[in-house]
Amino acid sequence: MKRKNFTRRPGCAVEATLDLIDGKWKGVILYHLQGGSQRFGELRRLMPGITQRMLTKQLRALEDDGLVVRKVYAEVPPRVDYTLSEVGESLRPVIDVLRNWGERHQERLSCGSVADTIKTPHQTA
Repeated sequence: MKRKNFTRRPGCAVEATLDLIDGKWKGVILYHLQGGSQRFGELRRLMPGITQRMLTKQLRALEDDGLVVRKVYAEVPPRVDYTLSEVGESLRPVIDVLRNWGERHQERLSCGSVADTIKTPHQTA
């Protein structure tokens, strides 16, 4: 995915960061990968509202941007794991702040209880 040129613009660092994690799902994917390596099906189960096509698209974009590493194992059937890259790991504090803010403002945002809607990366499916 081609990125915009943010050099020498006011707010360019914020724009560049938001451009990498934009949309409904990228931040959620990054959040779930904080718990460790995940297979495609595991990510789908953690995010029941995402379609297979959208998850594939978002994972490819995150991989293209160097935030996620895709590892394919030579097995039958093939096994693919997704993990945060070093750059993706560096977004951990950003994702945690977003999660904490959302938890504090949940009622106003009308998205229900965190316990009801989001499994933490450390919960088992």
